[in-house]
Order: sequence, then structure tokens, then C-alpha cells
Amino acid sequence: MTFVIYHNPDCGTSRNTLALLRSAGVEPHVVEYLKTPPSRAELAELLRRMGLPVRDVIRQKGTPYAALGLDDPHVSDDALLDTMVAHPILINRPIVVSPDGVRLCRPSDIVLDLLPPNDTAGLLKEEGVPFLRDERILANDPDLLSSLRAAGLPTDDLCEPGRTFFAYRTPAGDLIGYGGYEALGENALLRSIVVLPERRAKALGRNLVALLQRRAFDEGARRAWVLTSSAAPFFEKVGFKPVSRGDAPATVVATRQASSLCPADAALLARTIRL
Repeated sequence: MTFVIYHNPDCGTSRNTLALLRSAGVEPHVVEYLKTPPSRAELAELLRRMGLPVRDVIRQKGTPYAALGLDDPHVSDDALLDTMVAHPILINRPIVVSPDGVRLCRPSDIVLDLLPPNDTAGLLKEEGVPFLRDERILANDPDLLSSLRAAGLPTDDLCEPGRTFFAYRTPAGDLIGYGGYEALGENALLRSIVVLPERRAKALGRNLVALLQRRAFDEGARRAWVLTSSAAPFFEKVGFKPVSRGDAPATVVATRQASSLCPADAALLARTIRL
């Protein structure tokens, strides 16, 4: 089976994904789906193989999503599918079909899940930063602990249940930093985010946080939260908005991060996770 990419050449994420595939030695069959959209049956099969609900594959930004009334939660999946076929701009992109599965590759780094380790070391995204490959690590990983302590971030609760942590590397294997989240149903508290000092000021934190949100999304989260004493401006730049603790879900307020480990004046911010 060959690779297939449902591609929009006007989309930077789609262009980055296609470039990474080609850099890895894969020449996919390119379907410019705005010109040749999938049939209803083909789209339904792609959704089934991705394991995503219909709504999670609808693109809202720059589309007639609201004008068509699709923001009404009572619109059925069948109606959503019909509308996506009639208006293919509503199909989020890029979708990559591979011998190892089908993924909506947002962010574009997700396509690395479908590729074996290979030499794509010289390739940068269009914005001039490397792709990131994340690797799940144990909560007691000594390098994670030392990096968090050096950054003045809490480590006391890392080994408690419900926490997931990653190390982030370039395709060449260079370590960029760490990040994690606490899974809280439809919410996820992002935490333990640190970029190595020599990698800061290189726009890598933005990519790390985007990939971390995608992993939380795949576990069921639809809203991301952060607590920070010093990085609120960074998180606001990547779409987070300040929230008072009185307006936060009880599950977020009850975390050890919120209740005891972070200073009482730490800023709480949140954003909806959309692919």
C-alpha cells in the first residue's frame, strides 16, 4: 500500500507534512481534495480508520462552518458528513493514509508517527524550526527531574497517577525539552514544560506545546489548562486566555499543581484544543 495525502497546497501544515514525507523518501499519492473531494463513503472510512468523531475533523477557521449552522451541537453526524462532502473546505487537513494507519497530521509533526526513524535531519518547517518527535518517558526520568529542578518547576507529584510525560527531540535526535499533562477527562492540565536553555528563543516552545496538546486531545481532552508564574505572555501568544480560579473546573482546581505546588498568585490560563 502506498502513502496517500489529502492535501491543500494553500495550507502551511499540509505543505510541511508533504515535505517531511518526501524528505523521508516517501512519494505519496497527492489528492488535492478541494479539486477532487472524497466521496461520502470514502470520507466516512477515513474517519473510521482515524478513530475520530466527525466533528473533530471539521475545519472551522476560514470555512462556512458557522454560516451553515454547524456549531449547533444537535446537527447529526450524518448531516455533518453530507455537508463536508458538499463543502470540502470543511475537511481538515492534511489526512495521511499509510501502511501503519491513517492520521490527521495536525500539527505536521504527527506524520512522524507513521514513519520509521530516518534521516530527515536537515529539513525544517517553513517557519524555520525543526520538526519534533516526542517520546513517552517515565515520571522519574533523571534528566526530566534535573531539567525541571533547574527551571524551578515542581517535581513532588510527578509519579502520581494520571500524569503523562514526553521528551522532545529533533529527527536528528537532538534533545529540545520536556512536557507533560494531567488527564482530567475533557480537560488536561499541561505541566512540566521546559525547553533546554540552549534551545530557547528559537520558537520551539510553540511547537512543543502544540504537539503536547495533540497528545492530550487524542486521550479525550478538549480544553487545555496551564498554571504559570512567569510564562503567561508566552501562553497567551499561543492562544491561551486568563481564567479566574473561580471559573475553572473543580478537577483543575483540585490538582496538586493548583492547590499547593504552584504559588497562589500563579496565573491560570486555558484554551480550547482544536485540530
